[in-house]
Amino acid sequence: MRSLFANLVLATVMILAAPVVAPAMAAEPLVDVEWAKANIDKPGVVFLDVRSGGGVSKEVYQAAHMPGAIFTDYAKDGWRAKINGVDGMLPPPDKVAKLIGSLGIGNDTHVILVPLGRAALDMGAATRIYWTFKVMGHDNVSILDGGYQAWTKDIDPKTGKPVNPLSSGGVELPPTTFVAHFRKDMVVDRNDVKKAMEAGVTLIDNRPNDFYLGLTMSPAAKRAGTIPGAKNLQESWLTKNNGGSFRSKAQLASLYKQAGVPVEGEQIAFCNTGHWASLGWFVSSEILGNKNVKMYDGSMAEWSQDPALPMEQKFKLD
Repeated sequence: MRSLFANLVLATVMILAAPVVAPAMAAEPLVDVEWAKANIDKPGVVFLDVRSGGGVSKEVYQAAHMPGAIFTDYAKDGWRAKINGVDGMLPPPDKVAKLIGSLGIGNDTHVILVPLGRAALDMGAATRIYWTFKVMGHDNVSILDGGYQAWTKDIDPKTGKPVNPLSSGGVELPPTTFVAHFRKDMVVDRNDVKKAMEAGVTLIDNRPNDFYLGLTMSPAAKRAGTIPGAKNLQESWLTKNNGGSFRSKAQLASLYKQAGVPVEGEQIAFCNTGHWASLGWFVSSEILGNKNVKMYDGSMAEWSQDPALPMEQKFKLD
Protein backbone atom coordinates (compact mmCIF):
# COMPACT_ATOMS: atom_id res chain seq x y z
CA MET A 1 0.00 0.00 0.00
CA ARG A 2 1.44 3.31 -1.05
CA SER A 3 2.28 5.87 1.59
CA LEU A 4 0.49 9.23 1.60
CA PHE A 5 3.73 10.85 0.43
CA ALA A 6 4.02 8.44 -2.53
CA ASN A 7 0.46 9.14 -3.56
CA LEU A 8 1.05 12.89 -3.46
CA VAL A 9 4.20 12.51 -5.58
CA LEU A 10 2.33 10.35 -8.12
CA ALA A 11 -0.56 12.86 -8.29
CA THR A 12 1.88 15.73 -8.84
CA VAL A 13 3.62 13.85 -11.66
CA MET A 14 0.28 13.10 -13.33
CA ILE A 15 -0.78 16.77 -13.16
CA LEU A 16 2.53 17.94 -14.63
CA ALA A 17 2.36 15.29 -17.35
CA ALA A 18 -1.23 16.05 -18.32
CA PRO A 19 -1.64 17.89 -21.63
CA VAL A 20 -2.33 21.59 -21.36
CA VAL A 21 -5.49 22.58 -23.20
CA ALA A 22 -5.30 26.17 -24.42
CA PRO A 23 -8.48 28.23 -24.12
CA ALA A 24 -10.25 29.16 -27.34
CA MET A 25 -8.92 32.44 -28.66
CA ALA A 26 -10.70 35.10 -30.67
CA ALA A 27 -9.49 35.45 -34.24
CA GLU A 28 -7.41 38.43 -35.31
CA PRO A 29 -9.78 41.21 -36.40
CA LEU A 30 -7.86 41.83 -39.63
CA VAL A 31 -6.09 39.40 -41.95
CA ASP A 32 -4.10 40.29 -45.04
CA VAL A 33 -3.85 38.78 -48.52
CA GLU A 34 -0.88 36.58 -47.60
CA TRP A 35 -2.87 35.07 -44.73
CA ALA A 36 -5.81 34.54 -47.08
CA LYS A 37 -3.61 32.76 -49.65
CA ALA A 38 -2.29 30.43 -46.96
CA ASN A 39 -5.73 29.60 -45.53
CA ILE A 40 -8.16 29.77 -48.43
CA ASP A 41 -8.58 25.97 -48.64
CA LYS A 42 -8.24 25.29 -44.93
CA PRO A 43 -11.07 23.25 -43.36
CA GLY A 44 -13.19 25.28 -40.96
CA VAL A 45 -12.36 28.59 -42.67
CA VAL A 46 -15.15 30.24 -44.68
CA PHE A 47 -14.66 33.35 -46.81
CA LEU A 48 -17.92 35.30 -46.86
CA ASP A 49 -18.18 37.64 -49.85
CA VAL A 50 -19.94 40.83 -48.70
CA ARG A 51 -19.12 42.95 -51.77
CA SER A 52 -22.86 43.54 -52.07
CA GLY A 53 -22.25 46.32 -49.53
CA GLY A 54 -20.36 48.06 -52.31
CA GLY A 55 -23.05 47.48 -54.91
CA VAL A 56 -21.79 44.16 -56.30
CA SER A 57 -24.61 41.87 -57.43
CA LYS A 58 -24.73 38.10 -57.11
CA GLU A 59 -24.25 37.88 -60.88
CA VAL A 60 -20.98 39.81 -60.64
CA TYR A 61 -19.90 37.57 -57.75
CA GLN A 62 -20.67 34.49 -59.87
CA ALA A 63 -18.51 35.87 -62.68
CA ALA A 64 -15.43 36.16 -60.43
CA HIS A 65 -14.78 35.65 -56.75
CA MET A 66 -12.15 34.32 -54.37
CA PRO A 67 -11.98 30.51 -54.60
CA GLY A 68 -14.46 28.91 -52.22
CA ALA A 69 -16.02 32.22 -51.14
CA ILE A 70 -19.76 32.17 -50.48
CA PHE A 71 -22.03 35.12 -51.20
CA THR A 72 -24.43 37.04 -49.01
CA ASP A 73 -26.52 40.10 -49.84
CA TYR A 74 -25.90 42.69 -47.13
CA ALA A 75 -29.14 44.56 -47.81
CA LYS A 76 -31.55 41.72 -48.64
CA ASP A 77 -30.55 38.56 -46.76
CA GLY A 78 -31.65 39.67 -43.29
CA TRP A 79 -28.56 41.14 -41.64
CA ARG A 80 -30.68 44.20 -40.82
CA ALA A 81 -34.38 44.81 -40.28
CA LYS A 82 -37.00 47.49 -39.77
CA ILE A 83 -37.98 47.53 -36.11
CA ASN A 84 -40.41 50.00 -34.51
CA GLY A 85 -40.33 52.10 -37.65
CA VAL A 86 -36.51 52.30 -37.74
CA ASP A 87 -34.65 50.84 -40.72
CA GLY A 88 -31.35 48.99 -40.50
CA MET A 89 -31.73 47.61 -36.98
CA LEU A 90 -30.28 44.36 -35.65
CA PRO A 91 -32.89 41.62 -36.21
CA PRO A 92 -33.97 39.28 -33.40
CA PRO A 93 -31.10 36.90 -32.49
CA ASP A 94 -32.97 33.77 -33.57
CA LYS A 95 -33.43 35.18 -37.08
CA VAL A 96 -29.76 36.15 -37.37
CA ALA A 97 -28.71 32.71 -36.13
CA LYS A 98 -30.95 31.08 -38.75
CA LEU A 99 -29.39 33.26 -41.47
CA ILE A 100 -25.85 32.39 -40.39
CA GLY A 101 -26.62 28.68 -40.24
CA SER A 102 -28.28 28.79 -43.68
CA LEU A 103 -24.96 29.97 -45.13
CA GLY A 104 -23.23 26.86 -43.80
CA ILE A 105 -21.53 28.70 -40.95
CA GLY A 106 -21.43 26.94 -37.59
CA ASN A 107 -20.12 27.93 -34.17
CA ASP A 108 -16.69 26.47 -34.95
CA THR A 109 -16.29 28.24 -38.29
CA HIS A 110 -13.65 30.92 -38.75
CA VAL A 111 -15.43 33.52 -40.88
CA ILE A 112 -13.40 35.85 -43.11
CA LEU A 113 -15.47 38.78 -44.38
CA VAL A 114 -14.49 39.98 -47.85
CA PRO A 115 -15.80 43.47 -48.67
CA LEU A 116 -15.28 45.19 -52.00
CA GLY A 117 -12.47 47.29 -50.51
CA ARG A 118 -12.92 50.33 -52.71
CA ALA A 119 -13.84 52.84 -49.97
CA ALA A 120 -14.51 53.13 -46.25
CA LEU A 121 -18.23 53.14 -47.05
CA ASP A 122 -18.25 49.59 -48.43
CA MET A 123 -15.86 48.42 -45.70
CA GLY A 124 -18.75 49.34 -43.40
CA ALA A 125 -20.68 46.32 -44.68
CA ALA A 126 -17.90 44.09 -43.32
CA THR A 127 -17.59 45.90 -39.99
CA ARG A 128 -21.38 45.88 -39.50
CA ILE A 129 -21.60 42.11 -40.14
CA TYR A 130 -18.48 41.62 -37.99
CA TRP A 131 -20.23 43.47 -35.14
CA THR A 132 -23.31 41.29 -35.69
CA PHE A 133 -21.24 38.11 -35.34
CA LYS A 134 -19.72 39.47 -32.13
CA VAL A 135 -23.17 40.34 -30.75
CA MET A 136 -24.23 36.77 -31.56
CA GLY A 137 -21.33 35.53 -29.41
CA HIS A 138 -19.12 34.44 -32.32
CA ASP A 139 -15.55 35.68 -31.84
CA ASN A 140 -14.00 33.60 -34.63
CA VAL A 141 -14.47 36.27 -37.28
CA SER A 142 -12.03 38.47 -39.24
CA ILE A 143 -12.05 40.99 -42.09
CA LEU A 144 -9.79 40.82 -45.14
CA ASP A 145 -8.01 44.17 -44.95
CA GLY A 146 -8.30 45.86 -48.32
CA GLY A 147 -11.02 43.41 -49.34
CA TYR A 148 -11.45 42.02 -52.84
CA GLN A 149 -9.55 44.98 -54.29
CA ALA A 150 -6.45 43.90 -52.36
CA TRP A 151 -6.86 40.30 -53.55
CA THR A 152 -7.03 41.36 -57.23
CA LYS A 153 -4.54 44.25 -57.05
CA ASP A 154 -1.45 42.44 -58.39
CA ILE A 155 -1.71 41.88 -62.15
CA ASP A 156 0.29 39.41 -64.22
CA PRO A 157 1.89 41.55 -66.98
CA LYS A 158 1.74 38.64 -69.45
CA THR A 159 -1.93 37.81 -69.08
CA GLY A 160 -3.28 41.09 -67.75
CA LYS A 161 -5.18 39.10 -65.14
CA PRO A 162 -4.87 39.09 -61.34
CA VAL A 163 -2.01 36.98 -59.98
CA ASN A 164 -4.15 35.56 -57.18
CA PRO A 165 -6.66 32.91 -58.29
CA LEU A 166 -10.32 33.62 -58.99
CA SER A 167 -13.24 31.27 -59.48
CA SER A 168 -16.52 31.58 -61.33
CA GLY A 169 -19.94 30.15 -60.59
CA GLY A 170 -21.62 30.09 -57.22
CA VAL A 171 -20.47 28.37 -54.04
CA GLU A 172 -22.98 27.12 -51.50
CA LEU A 173 -22.27 25.22 -48.30
CA PRO A 174 -24.68 22.74 -46.71
CA PRO A 175 -26.87 24.51 -44.14
CA THR A 176 -25.94 23.89 -40.53
CA THR A 177 -27.04 24.92 -37.06
CA PHE A 178 -25.62 28.09 -35.56
CA VAL A 179 -26.41 28.64 -31.89
CA ALA A 180 -26.47 32.30 -30.84
CA HIS A 181 -25.02 33.38 -27.50
CA PHE A 182 -26.55 36.85 -27.53
CA ARG A 183 -24.44 39.55 -25.87
CA LYS A 184 -27.15 41.93 -24.75
CA ASP A 185 -24.55 44.22 -23.13
CA MET A 186 -23.21 45.11 -26.60
CA VAL A 187 -26.53 46.57 -27.74
CA VAL A 188 -27.70 49.99 -26.50
CA ASP A 189 -30.98 51.81 -27.14
CA ARG A 190 -32.03 55.46 -26.98
CA ASN A 191 -32.55 55.31 -23.21
CA ASP A 192 -29.03 53.98 -22.67
CA VAL A 193 -27.62 56.72 -24.88
CA LYS A 194 -29.63 59.39 -23.06
CA LYS A 195 -28.25 58.23 -19.72
CA ALA A 196 -24.74 58.14 -21.17
CA MET A 197 -25.14 61.68 -22.56
CA GLU A 198 -26.32 62.98 -19.20
CA ALA A 199 -23.42 61.23 -17.45
CA GLY A 200 -20.84 62.79 -19.77
CA VAL A 201 -19.86 59.56 -21.51
CA THR A 202 -17.91 60.12 -24.74
CA LEU A 203 -20.28 60.00 -27.71
CA ILE A 204 -18.69 59.64 -31.16
CA ASP A 205 -20.51 60.74 -34.30
CA ASN A 206 -18.94 58.78 -37.18
CA ARG A 207 -20.89 60.57 -39.90
CA PRO A 208 -19.35 63.01 -42.39
CA ASN A 209 -18.87 66.48 -40.94
CA ASP A 210 -21.80 68.06 -42.81
CA PHE A 211 -24.20 65.62 -41.13
CA TYR A 212 -22.59 66.30 -37.75
CA LEU A 213 -22.94 70.07 -38.22
CA GLY A 214 -26.58 69.75 -39.27
CA LEU A 215 -26.09 70.99 -42.83
CA THR A 216 -27.01 67.62 -44.33
CA MET A 217 -29.71 65.25 -43.12
CA SER A 218 -30.14 61.58 -43.93
CA PRO A 219 -33.54 60.47 -45.28
CA ALA A 220 -33.56 58.07 -42.33
CA ALA A 221 -33.45 60.94 -39.82
CA LYS A 222 -36.31 63.22 -38.75
CA ARG A 223 -34.22 66.14 -37.51
CA ALA A 224 -30.84 67.61 -38.50
CA GLY A 225 -27.88 67.78 -36.17
CA THR A 226 -26.15 65.54 -33.68
CA ILE A 227 -26.49 64.36 -30.09
CA PRO A 228 -25.40 67.21 -27.78
CA GLY A 229 -21.76 66.91 -26.70
CA ALA A 230 -20.80 64.36 -29.36
CA LYS A 231 -17.36 64.43 -30.97
CA ASN A 232 -17.04 64.07 -34.73
CA LEU A 233 -14.73 61.37 -36.11
CA GLN A 234 -15.99 60.63 -39.59
CA GLU A 235 -15.69 57.14 -41.04
CA SER A 236 -13.74 58.15 -44.14
CA TRP A 237 -10.78 59.17 -41.94
CA LEU A 238 -10.36 55.65 -40.55
CA THR A 239 -9.05 54.02 -43.73
CA LYS A 240 -6.05 55.00 -45.84
CA ASN A 241 -7.13 57.70 -48.28
CA ASN A 242 -10.76 56.70 -47.69
CA GLY A 243 -9.96 53.34 -49.31
CA GLY A 244 -10.33 49.73 -48.26
CA SER A 245 -7.35 49.35 -45.93
CA PHE A 246 -7.43 50.49 -42.33
CA ARG A 247 -4.85 52.93 -41.01
CA SER A 248 -2.21 51.60 -38.62
CA LYS A 249 -2.89 51.49 -34.90
CA ALA A 250 -0.38 54.31 -34.33
CA GLN A 251 -1.98 56.53 -36.99
CA LEU A 252 -5.44 55.87 -35.62
CA ALA A 253 -4.34 56.71 -32.07
CA SER A 254 -2.90 60.00 -33.37
CA LEU A 255 -6.08 60.70 -35.34
CA TYR A 256 -8.24 60.12 -32.25
CA LYS A 257 -6.04 62.45 -30.22
CA GLN A 258 -6.28 65.24 -32.79
CA ALA A 259 -10.05 64.78 -32.98
CA GLY A 260 -10.31 65.05 -29.19
CA VAL A 261 -11.55 61.49 -28.81
CA PRO A 262 -9.96 59.31 -26.09
CA VAL A 263 -8.79 55.80 -26.99
CA GLU A 264 -9.98 54.29 -23.74
CA GLY A 265 -12.91 54.53 -21.37
CA GLU A 266 -16.64 54.23 -21.91
CA GLN A 267 -17.81 55.38 -25.33
CA ILE A 268 -20.78 55.04 -27.69
CA ALA A 269 -20.40 55.33 -31.47
CA PHE A 270 -23.33 56.33 -33.68
CA CYS A 271 -24.17 57.55 -37.18
CA ASN A 272 -27.47 57.55 -39.11
CA THR A 273 -28.37 53.85 -39.14
CA GLY A 274 -25.44 51.99 -37.58
CA HIS A 275 -23.37 51.45 -40.75
CA TRP A 276 -20.72 54.16 -40.55
CA ALA A 277 -20.68 53.77 -36.77
CA SER A 278 -19.71 50.12 -37.14
CA LEU A 279 -16.42 51.33 -38.66
CA GLY A 280 -15.86 53.58 -35.66
CA TRP A 281 -16.74 50.78 -33.24
CA PHE A 282 -14.43 48.36 -35.07
CA VAL A 283 -11.49 50.74 -34.95
CA SER A 284 -12.02 51.67 -31.30
CA SER A 285 -12.74 48.15 -30.06
CA GLU A 286 -10.84 45.80 -32.34
CA ILE A 287 -7.83 47.81 -33.52
CA LEU A 288 -7.25 50.21 -30.62
CA GLY A 289 -8.45 47.67 -28.06
CA ASN A 290 -11.01 49.74 -26.16
CA LYS A 291 -13.50 47.10 -25.02
CA ASN A 292 -15.61 49.77 -23.31
CA VAL A 293 -16.96 51.14 -26.58
CA LYS A 294 -20.45 50.25 -27.80
CA MET A 295 -22.35 50.98 -30.98
CA TYR A 296 -25.78 52.61 -30.98
CA ASP A 297 -27.62 50.45 -33.49
CA GLY A 298 -30.59 52.82 -33.96
CA SER A 299 -28.36 55.90 -34.23
CA MET A 300 -29.90 59.13 -35.52
CA ALA A 301 -32.70 57.29 -37.34
CA GLU A 302 -34.08 56.28 -33.94
CA TRP A 303 -32.87 59.20 -31.80
CA SER A 304 -34.30 61.92 -34.06
CA GLN A 305 -37.76 60.29 -34.08
CA ASP A 306 -38.35 61.21 -30.44
CA PRO A 307 -38.97 64.98 -30.10
CA ALA A 308 -38.22 64.73 -26.38
CA LEU A 309 -34.59 63.83 -27.09
CA PRO A 310 -32.28 66.83 -27.59
CA MET A 311 -30.46 67.62 -30.83
CA GLU A 312 -27.63 70.06 -31.43
CA GLN A 313 -27.51 71.78 -34.82
CA LYS A 314 -24.22 73.65 -35.01
CA PHE A 315 -24.88 75.34 -38.37
CA LYS A 316 -28.33 76.66 -39.28
CA LEU A 317 -29.38 78.13 -42.59
CA ASP A 318 -32.36 80.51 -42.90
